[in-house]
Amino acid sequence: MEKFSAALLISTYNWPQALEVVFKSIKEQTVLPDEILIADDGSKDETKKLIDTFASQIKVPVKHFWQEDDGFRKSKILNKAVAGSTSDYIIQVDGDCIMHRNFVEDHTKAARKGMYLYGARVNVLESGVAQVLEDKVTSFGFSSKLIKNKTRSLHIPFLAGMYKPHKEYSDKFRGCNVSYWKSDFIAVNGYNEAFEGWGREDSDLVIRMGNNGVIAKRLRYAGIVFHIHHKINSRDNFETNDRIQQETIANKIVRCEQGVSQYL
Repeated sequence: MEKFSAALLISTYNWPQALEVVFKSIKEQTVLPDEILIADDGSKDETKKLIDTFASQIKVPVKHFWQEDDGFRKSKILNKAVAGSTSDYIIQVDGDCIMHRNFVEDHTKAARKGMYLYGARVNVLESGVAQVLEDKVTSFGFSSKLIKNKTRSLHIPFLAGMYKPHKEYSDKFRGCNVSYWKSDFIAVNGYNEAFEGWGREDSDLVIRMGNNGVIAKRLRYAGIVFHIHHKINSRDNFETNDRIQQETIANKIVRCEQGVSQYL
């Protein structure tokens, strides 16, 4: 595999306490990305100050993309962030996902042309959230009382190699832990901005990539994130979003109409 540049893309909205712990986990990475992209869906000043402080403490460029708070418009801000990236490869997480110290290294090592990766998500228990945020916990052992689905927290690169690439979409896919080539993202016109409100925007993206011949590979025992529990987002628009995704599947749609091309 020839050398390539990689960006770490983090989406966030008004939860600086969680983002601060996520930033700490970036500083502890065994391999740093070439740039860090923050896709901010309208957070207040406290988040901006935190990002500015973090940017002054890390050796790689930090680019902050912000838009007015006008409801859940994650697709739009993610498109703007990817458009503003100079990297070949995008590793994407949510701003409430603490990264295992080998997270960036695992994704870049497993990257292959014509393939996207989706990794494991370990859930921090609701009862553990206060401690994680207060003590800025970034490391969780198998016996940690702060997490559930403990087997997902095991980092065993040898076992990770046993998972084979596949063509079909997997219900194990989570948009909070995915990586892909920027060129594959642009080929399908990125996120579909017809998605507003929570749900389906991430899966629709990789389904269209799959319709365009990009295969998938699950990262298990590698590329791990720890998701900080929070109240469930409003799902008012879920049925509309689900209908758009069903059309993508039924009609084998590759390119969305309203996507990243607006910002390139």
